[in-house]
Amino acid sequence: MLKTVFTFLCAFMMLFSLSAEAKKVRLTDNPLYGITTTSPEAFLGYPLGEHLLRHDQVNYYLKEIAKQNPRVSLENTGQSHEGRQQLTAVITSAKNQQQLDDILQMRQQVKYLGKQTGPIVIWLAYSIHGDEASGAHAALKLSHMLASSEEKWVTNLLENAVVLITPSQNPDGMDRFSTWANGYAGKVVVSDSNHKEHKQGWPSGRSNHYLADLNRDWLFLRHPESQGRVALFHRWQPHYVGDFHEMGHNQTYFFQPGVPERTHPLTPVANQKLTIKLAAYHQAALDDKKQSYFSRQLFDDFFYGKGSTYPDINGAIGVLFEQASTRGQQQDSVNGIVRFQEAIENQYATSISSLKGALALKTELQEYQAEFFSGKHQKPRKKKPRQAGRLITAANDSQRIQQLTQLLSQHKIEYYYLTNKLTQGGQSFAVESSIFIPDNQAQAALLNALFDNRTEFNDPTFYDVSTWNLQHAFDLSVRQNVKLELSVLSKTAPKFTPSTWTPKAVALLIDWRQSQSAPLLQQLLSQDIQVKFAAKPFTLAVNSSKLDFPAGTLQVPLKQDGHSASELSKLVAKLAQEFRVKITPAYSSGAISGIDLGSPDFKVIRPIKPLVISGKGTSIPEVGQIWYYLDSQLQVPTTLVDTSNLNAIKLSEYTHIIFAGGSYSSLDEKFGRKLGPFTADGGVVIAQKGALTWLTKANFLKTSLRGERFYKQLFNGNGLAFEQKSSFKARQEIGGAIVELKLDKSHPINFGINGERLAVMKNKPIGFAHTANDFSVAASYASQPLLSGYMAQEYQSSFANGPAIIVESRSKGAVVAMTDNLLFRNIWLGSEKLYANALYFIPVLH
Repeated sequence: MLKTVFTFLCAFMMLFSLSAEAKKVRLTDNPLYGITTTSPEAFLGYPLGEHLLRHDQVNYYLKEIAKQNPRVSLENTGQSHEGRQQLTAVITSAKNQQQLDDILQMRQQVKYLGKQTGPIVIWLAYSIHGDEASGAHAALKLSHMLASSEEKWVTNLLENAVVLITPSQNPDGMDRFSTWANGYAGKVVVSDSNHKEHKQGWPSGRSNHYLADLNRDWLFLRHPESQGRVALFHRWQPHYVGDFHEMGHNQTYFFQPGVPERTHPLTPVANQKLTIKLAAYHQAALDDKKQSYFSRQLFDDFFYGKGSTYPDINGAIGVLFEQASTRGQQQDSVNGIVRFQEAIENQYATSISSLKGALALKTELQEYQAEFFSGKHQKPRKKKPRQAGRLITAANDSQRIQQLTQLLSQHKIEYYYLTNKLTQGGQSFAVESSIFIPDNQAQAALLNALFDNRTEFNDPTFYDVSTWNLQHAFDLSVRQNVKLELSVLSKTAPKFTPSTWTPKAVALLIDWRQSQSAPLLQQLLSQDIQVKFAAKPFTLAVNSSKLDFPAGTLQVPLKQDGHSASELSKLVAKLAQEFRVKITPAYSSGAISGIDLGSPDFKVIRPIKPLVISGKGTSIPEVGQIWYYLDSQLQVPTTLVDTSNLNAIKLSEYTHIIFAGGSYSSLDEKFGRKLGPFTADGGVVIAQKGALTWLTKANFLKTSLRGERFYKQLFNGNGLAFEQKSSFKARQEIGGAIVELKLDKSHPINFGINGERLAVMKNKPIGFAHTANDFSVAASYASQPLLSGYMAQEYQSSFANGPAIIVESRSKGAVVAMTDNLLFRNIWLGSEKLYANALYFIPVLH
């Protein structure tokens, strides 16, 4: 009996020892043992999707699981315009988390090392359009699953991959939308598409604070949200990027590949082959859910400024996903009721298929990325004494070059400054306003895309613009295939040397061709400093040299009431340093030729107080671009007034009324009658694109306008088969083409522009009749207007030599009418000056 008890006790002690050892092993080998990772439902206190998330809830949840779980850390990519923090969850094995610095160091070398090792990087990014909310919700569910799951495929994934999850790429738009949709959601769910929950007010949550579509800003980087995203991309250099969106509620589900014929020619064929392989995983996932879907239709892979295409020109595979949108909890559609919970599950399903597909294709993705960068730039090799590349200048405007170099740096494109002034092909390239970009570099593909200048296309259909050449956008002079010695190149920017002058100066002159001269002018006006501009050119003797000054040159007289010459000098010098603007002192008011400084042709610039029309009927992005330029660039206090409130506004309180593109059908005749007295008393109306149609109907615009109906008559569809209908309609669209304008250089609207030609983006069929009034035409389309992109020959012939910018006098005021958007996506720096001229010069000279 005692032996039996002893045996039992020994066995029990052995089992207890084995159990303790097992627990010890589990504690050591499983970093999740004993850890509870809060689910989204537990964190929120209600089922995920029952109410639309705010951005702060997304961030708080990510921070919570990052505190709890060793698989999760966070990346902060900066703040939105409204100060909302942008976070990305970095999810991988606990072991990889401890080695993230080493992994990141390897990722920084992928463009130079050839063969790759280590984990692949998968980036899943959601809800860049703030009202496409299903993605952000799916991202939280996915984050929790990856953080807490012990499934074999998940642990295998996290050992072999780093997963980046960005739930919300548009914090300001997301909060605008969630506030709207939650505010109009009842206790009883309403699926009627007419319900206010599904019909957002102006502006919608799609855009950011300045009403920009952030999914068109990956190349241009005008906004901090985009700058943070692209910095994250180049920090991690992902192999795969999933870009999750929503589309119209009557659709089903889309995943790439898109229309094969509409893939950009610079995208490697191997990229599309991998996209097709990955599509098999999405197909299987959605088939398993019995969710309908489609591919190879509607969407393309062309414009590199989007989340699914920017990766394609940077060595990764980008894949677009589009879920039918509910714009609330649920909505009726031709396919039945679309429910938000189902939308979340669909996005979650393709997120999982993205992870499984990328993991299965890990070796192929690594080999593809290595091949993409192979031979383009190997750091260890000896540099050749001469390099071939692009020599670029923005004559007389170092600030435009500075903005270009900032953009290139963000895209990790290598460039050099000149150490000495150069002359190539009879053209001068000054040190302060020129750069050299070598062709042979890691980012050669992206470089070529940024300066791509094609006009021939297999398919004339474009989901967005057909061109975006920075040469035209920045109004640059570019010489290609230039070979330069390394000795004349430098990585160090030329130092800005502030101008100086003695107390004997009578006035300070500012060359208006400098981009930052307009913000500097606004600062002076805001401090009640009198500034004049030259209506005609002149030549002065300055320090024993003869200097020519073009029309538009600013003059700050140093004798002004209320300001001593010393105070004025200090203020201008301070602002010139801040804006990096060159100042030329004048020591005599007498000119060698042209007008003297005291001439009546030096016009006093009046302070401006613009009103921008917003609200129903106006183009959301164009209103945003005008607002951004006035507020962020010029720093002008800007009043936005909705169309519904205009009749209550006293227009005489403003100097400018600005119409973006749009329909303006809600405006009545009463407001139209108010514009006459406004301009007669010295006010200026600035209007573009669709707004010109309303001004014409209101009998306010005198010049005859040609609209869409006129141009559609140029196309003959007789004899075409039904299957040719879509391609015929595509030819009638202007898919964002760059066209050339001929400028009247003597017109004040064109002061400060170098040369007699200017490139603008045209994306709507609108123009003026050729019979414009005398002296009102400030710019016309060139005889062969197309510079880059697609435009049907019918349009090219009809626009040729026709007016593009009209300035009509109205007693003391004027109307500035433009058939194109000169501030396109706030990247069209070359034509910004015309807007500044309309603001500061036209009120006193027209």
